[in-house]
Amino acid sequence: MEILHNLAFGFEHALTLHNLMYCAIGCVLGTMVGLLPGLGPLATISLLLPLTYSIPPTGSLIMLAGIFYGAQYGDSVSAITMKIPHASSIVACIDGYQMTLNGKCGLALFTAGISSFIGGTVAIVVLATMAPALGEVAFLFGPADYCALMLFGFMCVSFVTTGSLLNGLAMAFIGVLLGTVGTDVNSGIARFTMNFTFLMDGVGLISVALGLFGIAEVVKNLDSGSQLTPFNGKIKLMPTWPEFKRIIPSALRGSVIGSALGLLPGGGPTIAQFAAYAVDKRFSKYKDEIGHGAIEGVAGQAAADEAAARTSFIPLMAIGIPENAVMALMMGAFIIQGIQPGPNMIASHPELFWGLVASMWVGSCFLVILNVPLVRYWLSLFKIPFNVLFPAILFFCCVGTYSINNSLDDIFITALFGFFGYLFMRVGLEAAPLILGFILGPMLEENFRRAMLLSRGNFSIFITRPISGILLGLIALFIVWQVSSFYFQSRKVTAPLAA
Repeated sequence: MEILHNLAFGFEHALTLHNLMYCAIGCVLGTMVGLLPGLGPLATISLLLPLTYSIPPTGSLIMLAGIFYGAQYGDSVSAITMKIPHASSIVACIDGYQMTLNGKCGLALFTAGISSFIGGTVAIVVLATMAPALGEVAFLFGPADYCALMLFGFMCVSFVTTGSLLNGLAMAFIGVLLGTVGTDVNSGIARFTMNFTFLMDGVGLISVALGLFGIAEVVKNLDSGSQLTPFNGKIKLMPTWPEFKRIIPSALRGSVIGSALGLLPGGGPTIAQFAAYAVDKRFSKYKDEIGHGAIEGVAGQAAADEAAARTSFIPLMAIGIPENAVMALMMGAFIIQGIQPGPNMIASHPELFWGLVASMWVGSCFLVILNVPLVRYWLSLFKIPFNVLFPAILFFCCVGTYSINNSLDDIFITALFGFFGYLFMRVGLEAAPLILGFILGPMLEENFRRAMLLSRGNFSIFITRPISGILLGLIALFIVWQVSSFYFQSRKVTAPLAA
C-alpha cells in the first residue's frame, strides 16, 4: 500500500500542467534525436543542460529524462526503416530492416512502439518497488565479476549471427581488436594508432555502426542497381492476433533482461539489446525465423532498450553513481538544481523522485500516442526517389558523425567502415558480431586488468568470488552444450550418408 501511496504522490506532481509540458517536450525532442544518425541523447542533453538553471528542478529533470528514453524509440525507427542504427538500436537492423524489405515496415514500427511501452512499464514497476534495494546490487560486482559478465556476453555471438558460428567468432575478434585502438587507460601508451593523432581516443562506436550498417547498405543498393522500394502503397500497421501473441512473450522477456542490465555500470540499452536478442533466439517458439525478419527480433530488442534506459536511473538516484555518460550528465543536472543524488535523495526529495518515476510512465504514453499514429508518415520516406533519399542518408550520416567531436576525421573513419561493411556483405560476413566484440572487448580488458591488480596476479580471484564463479560455471556449461549439440547434429547428418 505504501508503494501505491508513493506512486499517487508522484502522479500528483507529474500530472501538473507544467510537468506534462516538459515531459512532452522531452519525448518529442528525444524521438527527433533518435531519428537523426549520430546525434544521440548525450549531445542533446549537454546542449540543453544550461537551460535547466531557469526551469524548476522536477520539470527540468523530467524533460531531460524524456529526451533519454524518447531517443530509444527514435533509434528503432531509423534502424528499421533505413538500417541506420544508433548504439542502442544495432540489433533492430537485423530483423527490423528485413521486415521492411519484406513489406512489413508498418508492422515492425508498431511492434517497436508497443514493445517499448511494455518495456518502459515493467521497468517503472521495478524502479518504483525496488529502487533502494536494487541500487545496492551494483556494489556487489567487482572487477572480476564484471570480467566474467563480459565473457558471458560473448556467448551472444552464437545468437546474433545467422550464418557460420566460426565466421561470427572471427568478426567478434576483429571487433575486440578494433576496441583496443587508442590510448591505454592504465599506462597512457598509444596502441595501434599508426601515429595518427585522431586515433588517440580510439574509434567511435557511432562511426563504426553508421559505416557498417547505414553507408554499407546504401552502397549495396546502389551496386545492385535495383529501383524497387519496400513501400508498396499498402501499410499493414495492426498485427493479427497470432502476431500479437508473438509480440507479448518476447517483449516481456526483453523487459526483464533490460531492467536487470540497466542496473549495471557499462550495461544499459547497448548491452541489453544483444542479451534480449540472444534469449529470444534460444527460447522463442519461432527461433528459426529470427534473423530473417521475425517479430521477436524487433519486440525483444525494443523492450530491453526502453527498460534498460529507465532502470539505469536506479544507481544514480539510489546510490549516487552514474553508470554511463548520459547518467553523468543527468547527475550534473541534479547538482545544478542543488540536489545530491544518493541514498538520502528519496527521503530528502520525495516529490522529485516519485514525480520523476511517475513521469516516465506518462512519457511512455506520450511516445505511444505520438509515434504509433505517425508510422504512416515514417513510411512516406520510401516514396522519396532513390536519387534523393540516398544522398540525404549519406548527408545525415556525415552530419551526425561530425557533430560528436566536430572532426572531419570521424567522417573519413565512417566512410572507411562503410567500405568494409560493403565488403563484408559481399563475402557473406555479418557486422553484428563485430559490433558486439567492439563494445565488450574494451570493458573486458579494463576489468580483467583491474582484477589482476587487486589479486596481485592471482587468477583464483575469478573462482573464489561467488558471482564470477557462477558466471564462469554457466559459460562452461554453455560451451559443453554447444559442443555436444554440434556433435550430435553432425552424427545425424553422417548417419544417413553412411547407410
